[in-house]
Amino acid sequence: MASLLKTLLLGASIALTGAGAHADNTPVRLVIGFPPGGALDNLARSLAEDLRTALGESVLVENRPGASSRISIEAVKASRPDGRTILLGSTPPFVLFPMTYSRLNYDAEKDFIPVAHLAYVPSVISAGANQSFKTVPEYVAWLKKNPGGGSVGLTNLGGGLHFSVLQLSKAIGVPLAPVTYRGGAPLATDIVGAHVPVGTDALASQLELHRAGKLRILGVAGTKRVSWLPDVPTIKEAGYDAFDRANASYAAFVPAGTPKEMVAKLEAAFVAAMRKPQVRAQVDRMGLEPTGLSGAETKRIMDEDRVYWRPIVKASGFKSED
Repeated sequence: MASLLKTLLLGASIALTGAGAHADNTPVRLVIGFPPGGALDNLARSLAEDLRTALGESVLVENRPGASSRISIEAVKASRPDGRTILLGSTPPFVLFPMTYSRLNYDAEKDFIPVAHLAYVPSVISAGANQSFKTVPEYVAWLKKNPGGGSVGLTNLGGGLHFSVLQLSKAIGVPLAPVTYRGGAPLATDIVGAHVPVGTDALASQLELHRAGKLRILGVAGTKRVSWLPDVPTIKEAGYDAFDRANASYAAFVPAGTPKEMVAKLEAAFVAAMRKPQVRAQVDRMGLEPTGLSGAETKRIMDEDRVYWRPIVKASGFKSED
């Protein structure tokens, strides 16, 4: 009897220990690789508010900016695969970085599980309101008369917009020279001031300036017009398919090894959140196109992007600095 009592007490002790470890009040963390105030940060905070109710847990947003978001990616890779540390990130570090960096501290296809596709990031080509050209065809015609004016402002090299600019250059037969800026605000300032003929960036960085008449959006990336600018044609409509896949995506990822049931629970929570009218309205105001797609669909989209970009990146010869 004493032996049986001892066994029961030991079992109860183990059960309580396990319960305490599970319910240790550690919050769920949404890790992003950008500082507070940007589109992804705002998206993360909108989702955190909804997920607190859906998951019945504390949910915090943790900003880990730096190294083109690689710091945040490496931090999540190194975290315990228990579903409590979730990366909210853009897709280029998983699609394009393996093609341009000679060395990465993560394997984009093996170290992470895509949980859900959250939103597309519409991008645009724009010019100062006082520029003589008002459309993409007019800009191309101007370039052919002024081939020395091929500077194109953007916020980073090695992303979809950079390679789209190179594709456009090839299509029109005029050299285009990417000029990098430290963020969307200084880029927009130079576009408005005509210090650079055109620039390409996320719609969210330039929409209000376009509405105020300070700059003019010449065309939008992707294969369909955007709801914010129904009268502005796509670059494809202008006759150039160089920007068809230039729009990045925001998605949620967890470390490889996260239990399937936890991945499924998180996927359901993220997809449900992104389909709620109040969340979609908030995301729309950020200049993002809300989606809410499964992890499998996220993987399919990224795989298609890899197939599309691989020969383009290889032909460019571009390599990112380590």
